[in-house]
Amino acid sequence: MSVLKVGVMGCGRIAQSVHLPVLTHLPGVQLVALAEVDPERLKKAILFAPKAVPCNHYKKLLEIDEVEAVVICLPNDLHAEAAIASLELGKHLYLEKPLATTLVEGRKILNAWQKAGTVGMIGFNFRFHPLYKAAGQAIRSGRIGDLVSVRSVFSTAMQYSAPGEQSRQTRGLLLDLASHHVDLIHYFLGQEVQNVWASVRPPDDAATLELQFTTGLLAQSFFSWNAVEEDRFEFYGRKGKIAMDRYLSLDLEFTDPLRTFDRPKQLWRWIGSLGKIPYALNKVFSPMHEPSYQSALQNFVSAVKTNRPASPDLKDGYHSLEMIKAAEESARTGLKVSVAGLNRESVAR
Repeated sequence: MSVLKVGVMGCGRIAQSVHLPVLTHLPGVQLVALAEVDPERLKKAILFAPKAVPCNHYKKLLEIDEVEAVVICLPNDLHAEAAIASLELGKHLYLEKPLATTLVEGRKILNAWQKAGTVGMIGFNFRFHPLYKAAGQAIRSGRIGDLVSVRSVFSTAMQYSAPGEQSRQTRGLLLDLASHHVDLIHYFLGQEVQNVWASVRPPDDAATLELQFTTGLLAQSFFSWNAVEEDRFEFYGRKGKIAMDRYLSLDLEFTDPLRTFDRPKQLWRWIGSLGKIPYALNKVFSPMHEPSYQSALQNFVSAVKTNRPASPDLKDGYHSLEMIKAAEESARTGLKVSVAGLNRESVAR
């Protein structure tokens, strides 16, 4: 396959800021169709790919036979029906997170994917961030010893949705922000979650989340729509600590158990940061200053062309959705929810 013919479903802010600019510059990719119900957004989107067929509904896009793969950037509540329809037609699928809004829908997507036998990838692009990949390698190598605790923060400044866009409260704080960190923590640690506890402040603009793993390890996270721009992880081990901020860090920040000779070590960190200037420039010129978007989409295209599985796949999306639905149940009841004993049908809201 020399050229992969792609259709994009949903041409809102994120698609126009990330997916369309990236896809139009990826070698071996041709955007052949764009679907968007809002005429003004469709008009702006078609400027990225003037030869693409404009469609006023994703179902119209699926009627175009030459579309081999679809990238779904639709509102969350349309993910399941659009994904299933695409898979039933044998399309390769890149689905922005979350996988779905309920576990029932999520399982239907997995069933359709299994029958289709195509490439299915979930949009957890932060797995491709250089800092996060380095953190995972450092943790698995034992650089800081056995983990004692994990802390994370993912928050954004207050913003108001553009006309026609979903409000943040409608989308859901846990589905849209927490799902990323739930996936990343699982990616970093490779451990299974046993219990989930969550608290959400009305009207869904701040939340705390605690994951207890089968090993006893605790991961605690804070999420907010209305705080500061921060995306930070801290991993505490018996031999030290790893920290990084996706917005500010140029490299992993290592701290030894004892703060002996901290100033000389800090000096060496600053000197070492000079070698990260190319990475800093890459961030500046990447869509929305996030280089992992391009890496994720490139991985998807490569997987389709070489007929190999993509990662993270749709099962990873379902795993994250399980944790989020357990968190929503915990926030609703005020109780810690056991994942093993979770009545998944009861939380498929």
